[in-house]
Amino acid sequence: MIRRGNLNDVSLLQSIGRKTFDDTFGNTCTKEDMLSVLERYFNTEQVSFELQDQTDNFFFCEEEGIVKGYLRINAKHACPLENFKSLKCIELVRLYVLNEYHGKGVANQLMDFAIQFARNHGFEKIYLSVWEYNFRARGFYEKHGFLNTGIENDFPLGSTPQTDFWFVKDLK
Repeated sequence: MIRRGNLNDVSLLQSIGRKTFDDTFGNTCTKEDMLSVLERYFNTEQVSFELQDQTDNFFFCEEEGIVKGYLRINAKHACPLENFKSLKCIELVRLYVLNEYHGKGVANQLMDFAIQFARNHGFEKIYLSVWEYNFRARGFYEKHGFLNTGIENDFPLGSTPQTDFWFVKDLK
């Protein structure tokens, strides 16, 4: 089951967000940088604000009360890709699954939901930013019809420089 997150999910989002982000990127930067990033994005005030924002959308994949992953999708910012600025675009900001549920269809459920959500809301394109060395994620996005634009997006983790690529999917 996929359900929308709400203000009652602050500690859940903090917990799963920190865990999945650290599992994904913990070995790519210093421990200090990771702690700083986790505090910046998953502090109580920030998470509470995001969950109350009606233009921000968090959805949890849950089975029998166990949360296996989540996604965040929103159109808060104009698409940073020049060729798509005139189109109605939405960003898949996060799609994270706990390690123990990798390979069990959770990510596919979340992705299918995100794409349907975007289509249902009249978006023409869905885009995301993915770390250049996250080959598993890149393959997953490509399997779901996203194209790597080759356009780089600097996404430093604290003082550790990192580069992402912008991926885009046509929703027509």
